[in-house]
Amino acid sequence: MKTRLIVSVSLAGLLATACGGPRAFTRGTYEDPNTIEMLSDQFNENDLQLIAKKMVNSLAASPRFSQPGGPQLPVVLVGRLKNKTSEHIDMASLGDKIQTGLAQTGRFALLDKAAREDLAEEYEYQQSGYVRPDSAKGPGEQASADYLLTGELASIIQQVGNDKLVYYKMTVKLNNVRTGIVEWTDEKEIRKKFERKPISW
Repeated sequence: MKTRLIVSVSLAGLLATACGGPRAFTRGTYEDPNTIEMLSDQFNENDLQLIAKKMVNSLAASPRFSQPGGPQLPVVLVGRLKNKTSEHIDMASLGDKIQTGLAQTGRFALLDKAAREDLAEEYEYQQSGYVRPDSAKGPGEQASADYLLTGELASIIQQVGNDKLVYYKMTVKLNNVRTGIVEWTDEKEIRKKFERKPISW
């Protein structure tokens, strides 16, 4: 009798878990990554895309860089993009998005900050004797950055009653490495409004 009771209780627990417990996402479809959807009041991929697009277009259209300046492209290093908001935001992805956009304009040569350690390791290997000396590469021949791109993302959140306003401002600057002069700067503002609706049972 006790064994039958234990089995019954176990089955009831399994059924309750299956009916009311958390469910896994088992079916999905591909979506256009450019489709704007706001499932929460957090920073999302649409915000990232809007910021990157604005900065790339603005820099490429600026008087300093809108016309080809000869066979030597300006060399740009995408530096630190600071997150001054209270959210966890992948600023490296934003930097990669801006870097990719600048490269696709054909007006800039880009240096990859993250690849420098890998390059240093590769130099050591090529100088180790495993590579033909006449084809081995070594330090001292890398291109240097003409410009350093930096930026800062800030936010202001206002909430009154059921209304919530989320404001983001991304400011990006392009500094001349030789002189320290800011050759270009721009900002992108994003303002979103959310309304909390009562839950109906």
